[in-house]
Amino acid sequence: MNSRLVAITRKELIHILRDPRTLAVMILMPVVQIFLLGYAATTDIRHLNAAVYDADRSAASRALIEAYRASEYFALNYFVGSEKELGELLDRGDIRAAMIIPAGYAEHLARGETAQVAFLLDGSDPAVAGTANAAAQTIGQAHNTRILQQKVGVDVTALGGIEIRPRVWYNPELKSANFMIPALLGLILQFLTILFTAQTIVREREQGTIEQLVVTPIRSWELIVGKLIPYIGIAFFNLAEILVLGILIFGVPVRGSLTLLAFTSFLFLLTTLGLGIFISTIAHSQQEAMLITFLINLPGIFLSGFFFPIEAMPLPLQFLSNFIPLRYMLVILRGIVIKGIGIEPILSPVIALTIFGFVILIAASLRFRKSLE
Repeated sequence: MNSRLVAITRKELIHILRDPRTLAVMILMPVVQIFLLGYAATTDIRHLNAAVYDADRSAASRALIEAYRASEYFALNYFVGSEKELGELLDRGDIRAAMIIPAGYAEHLARGETAQVAFLLDGSDPAVAGTANAAAQTIGQAHNTRILQQKVGVDVTALGGIEIRPRVWYNPELKSANFMIPALLGLILQFLTILFTAQTIVREREQGTIEQLVVTPIRSWELIVGKLIPYIGIAFFNLAEILVLGILIFGVPVRGSLTLLAFTSFLFLLTTLGLGIFISTIAHSQQEAMLITFLINLPGIFLSGFFFPIEAMPLPLQFLSNFIPLRYMLVILRGIVIKGIGIEPILSPVIALTIFGFVILIAASLRFRKSLE
């Protein structure tokens, strides 16, 4: 291994160990955040992305679809030809709910029998699923009442009507911890890596040691990589720490591949470490670096889908969320941990993270190199 790279990495590790308070903050902060946020967050939704599989294709089934389309709770953006397609949309996170109208739906209503309609819900976000469940039942009952009112003079007790049968996927118990803990993985990785990467380089500049390093034979890329390696190690320690606490304390099941989780986390770290380097080139003090870090992190928290569903936001904010790397990481984390899916359903966010990571890291490295000249 490159001896100069080993030397700069060793130097940074010694510096971390000589500052036990900072090291304690890096290790204990995830524990504090997981307890505070794991119990506290709630959500409310409107215009939930939903899909419909209409196997009946009748006037009655179209009337039911229109009843759900007219509500403010569901946005019926997908019409599919099979239940398999519904499952694929739910796996990818493109939809949060799906309605299945079976063949023979109109015939059952015409004969005064009960027509059952299945309603699939993505339970990975329990608050959203709970709201969607209640909305699905309410809309179905209201439509059922309208149908019965049209049958004047008939014994109401002999009438059939509609029965909505919800089925919750991925998180049938609707535990909020199953939704929050995976998201905390991404949030804590972003916050810690950006904050401490930016501060450590600014600290070198404040102490005047960065100039001493520049005049040594160490190349700029060796300086950058050597300073980042310890924080990558700490970030993966935090990742394992949160997973263990989530499993032992909150009972969160990890259904997907840990290897895939580690790989995608590394891609995300390329982005956050790049942002940390970028902040270090524009901040003149550690306090300023901290303020800029909070300035970057706060929009990411609220526009990434961490607290609120993106589809419930105004369209301009939905557009801005496309430029938030944490948005894609949350889709990946919840897909792997809660749904247990593989690489294929999350391929799009993985590609987006890869592009973000390399572009930001390269741009930040070039700016950092320029600031050393």
